[in-house]
Amino acid sequence: MADGTAALAGQTKEPSGLTKFLFVHEIDEYPGNGKRTAYLALAVLATIILYYTYFTQTGVTPQILVSYHMTFSFYVWIVVISNLIGAFASLPASKTDKLGRSNVVIYGLLVIGILVAFGVPACQTEWQFAGVICLLGLVEGAILVATPALVRDFSPQLGRASAMGFWTIGPVAGSLITSMVAARTLDHFMAGNTTGWKSQFVISGVSSLVVFVLALFFLKDLSSRLRDQLMVSEQDRALVEARARGISEEEVLAATAHPWRQILKMDLIGSAIGISLFLLLYYAASAFFTIYWSTVFKNPNGVNLSTSQANGLNSWFWWADAVALIVFGILSDKLKVRKPLMLVGAMGSIVMLMVFLHQADNPHTPLDTLILIEVALAACISLTYAPWMAGYTEMVEARNPALVGTGLALWGWILRLTVGLSFIFLPLVVNSVNPVVDNLQYAQPAPNGNAPFSVQQFQVEHPKLVAFATSNASWLKVLTSKENAPIVAAAHADPSTANINALSAAVGPAVFAKVTANFAELNGPVFKYQSQLSYLALHQDQLTNLENGVSKSPAQWQHWFWVCLGGMVLFIPTIWLNRGRWSPARAREDERRHEADVAAELAALDLEPVPV
Repeated sequence: MADGTAALAGQTKEPSGLTKFLFVHEIDEYPGNGKRTAYLALAVLATIILYYTYFTQTGVTPQILVSYHMTFSFYVWIVVISNLIGAFASLPASKTDKLGRSNVVIYGLLVIGILVAFGVPACQTEWQFAGVICLLGLVEGAILVATPALVRDFSPQLGRASAMGFWTIGPVAGSLITSMVAARTLDHFMAGNTTGWKSQFVISGVSSLVVFVLALFFLKDLSSRLRDQLMVSEQDRALVEARARGISEEEVLAATAHPWRQILKMDLIGSAIGISLFLLLYYAASAFFTIYWSTVFKNPNGVNLSTSQANGLNSWFWWADAVALIVFGILSDKLKVRKPLMLVGAMGSIVMLMVFLHQADNPHTPLDTLILIEVALAACISLTYAPWMAGYTEMVEARNPALVGTGLALWGWILRLTVGLSFIFLPLVVNSVNPVVDNLQYAQPAPNGNAPFSVQQFQVEHPKLVAFATSNASWLKVLTSKENAPIVAAAHADPSTANINALSAAVGPAVFAKVTANFAELNGPVFKYQSQLSYLALHQDQLTNLENGVSKSPAQWQHWFWVCLGGMVLFIPTIWLNRGRWSPARAREDERRHEADVAAELAALDLEPVPV
């Protein structure tokens, strides 16, 4: 038997140099502050870039719809299916408890970089685009579990909210970078190029490939013996390492046996459902705010906000969210409590969302006012979410610290499922988006020539003229056609008998009778703005659909925001499912007792505490 065991051991080969470099990224010692911070920073950077690539489409949604002649409903279904695929991709990511997290992150960066930099630009139809985005959802669902698990591994509980605040910057900063890059480069790439919006995907995809190389060289995992333990503070480090040295392979396997049986508990399920409902607004913002701004609000000239202006507004929301996540994460760690901050943040979010949704009643709301309100709203959301994320990982650790990946897989599945299902109903509530987005190209100057001038601004400046053109569109269409333009111009410049007869012959007796009856209007502004009125006449149906959609859009978006507000209200009772203290004083007492217990155990093992 001993010989057989020795022979079997002799057959077990260490990975080759190349295989080890590509796939083995574990370390067997808990890193000191410098290395630990570097690993956390790289995990956060990877998260930021992954979400930047995933959210790139949200910065150019109007252009995508126009380019592929895609309806808003079709686009929403892409988002829904991508989220649902991501939800079920979260479940197998629970295996990172056994297999480690880093490979999911590293090769997720590679796959997403290739899909975004090369896949999307190559898409020629809406179905091809849908296929690529759904593949992105598959990869993103797995990474949604792996990256926060990696951050948890390298962050003790007493610094968890700060670390999770930085992790949560990933999705937020991804949206922020999308908005900033689009606001600064989209107009340049769209100039004279109807597919210039694809440049945004090339930029984000190449960014993902660059970070893939960095992660391949430098991103590390804790060994399973280390990551399977609970670490409350930095002072636990020596004890954690000592325990890890004494853990057998059988004990490691036993700790992760029957993972879902251990994790499927009502407190974890209820808490995950609660935060998923609370974040309905966040996901509406990340997916649809660009459309919301550009279809509801107007600039001082009465023209709908451009895509670049909408992305400028987005940037303020995401900047506020990112900064607040860090500030409130640090505050939660300083106070050593989670639940009070969640409650205050949820109440503030409800109040600010009510203020926010009422702005849609006035499409001419100044941009400064919108920015102030959205910044306050984003800050309240962050005040809730950073402590919640820390508290949830601590709830999972209380069940079993070896199953953090499984606990996060449960959260990721519920989150993506909730968001995906909710977006099924969004087009039913906001059905005005289709006629607005489908015809917005006829209201703003476009590089493809769809609108050679701003129709909305022309309507604001010449309302009587537009009203006259609208009521007489049928015969003005003939009069202002491209074929008749030279004859009309000649008759207007020189109303001689010959020119008048030529005009009558060109447009026909019925239209010529209308010309004679309306000579006063035609002799002045109508001829002056002949090309504009010709355009209005040719696209009257599209412009009517646009106006009808614009008139309905604010109220319908408000209905959806009320749904989001309801999700925030339903979240509040689930706060009590979380563990931890309400009182900072009681939390500090718990910390002192834990430190005393750790010191006693270290003394029993004849070990010195690690200097902090």
